[in-house]
Amino acid sequence: MSYEFITTDQTDRVAVITLNRPEVLNALNLGLTRELDEAITGMELDEDVGAIIITGAGERAFSAGADIHENRERTAEEREEVQKERSEYTWHLTTSVKPIIGAINGLCYGGGTVMATAMDFLVGCEKTSFRFLAVNYGQMNATWSLPRLVGINRAKELLFSGREVFADEAYHIGLINHLVPSEQLLDKTVEVAAGIAKNRAVGVANIKQMLLEHSGQPLEEQFLNEINARGDRFKGLSVEEGFRDFLDRKGRKPRVS
Repeated sequence: MSYEFITTDQTDRVAVITLNRPEVLNALNLGLTRELDEAITGMELDEDVGAIIITGAGERAFSAGADIHENRERTAEEREEVQKERSEYTWHLTTSVKPIIGAINGLCYGGGTVMATAMDFLVGCEKTSFRFLAVNYGQMNATWSLPRLVGINRAKELLFSGREVFADEAYHIGLINHLVPSEQLLDKTVEVAAGIAKNRAVGVANIKQMLLEHSGQPLEEQFLNEINARGDRFKGLSVEEGFRDFLDRKGRKPRVS
């Protein structure tokens, strides 16, 4: 499928989506976010995709945030409708049945940070930096997504101040999982994603769903919910199915259920 504001590629079972407006630091106009959502929806339905990466075009930015020039042309009512639509896309990023990993290739500001922290986790390089800018405009965002990555106290500092977080600090506080040289960023992210994509897709999706549901629950509830899910809605493979290769190597023919 052809897109105007993004590009897509695939390496084995890893799909890569690139925000492709480098001339405006990959600012998030409505067309881009719609195309991104459409691409993710298609990849969720594609059995040949086990994991998704999102990165930015160019060497400067993952995304500078919302497209201010586009926003100023809308009426207040139109802005409210667009914000509602963007919120739905953001929630889709978080709840996608396929894991979504951000390869943060440069600055990630404002709405870009909302997109990034909505993903499952992030990989960065020396060019990576973050600014949670909503406070500068009397607004708020990422109050629900940032704490799950860095903890409540660090999230308060970053959201209250709007200061820039550079790559070393981002790695130190857990905002990015891996920090690699920029020329290795995409290869490293594909490597990590491939390690996920090789697994049974429904198993990864079930784990992701449990983690989303567990957030904020008491520990005992998390423990019991996992036990109940394993025996009910998230049943895994049988011993014969799950360890077929091992049993074959040992010369034991698995039983057919």
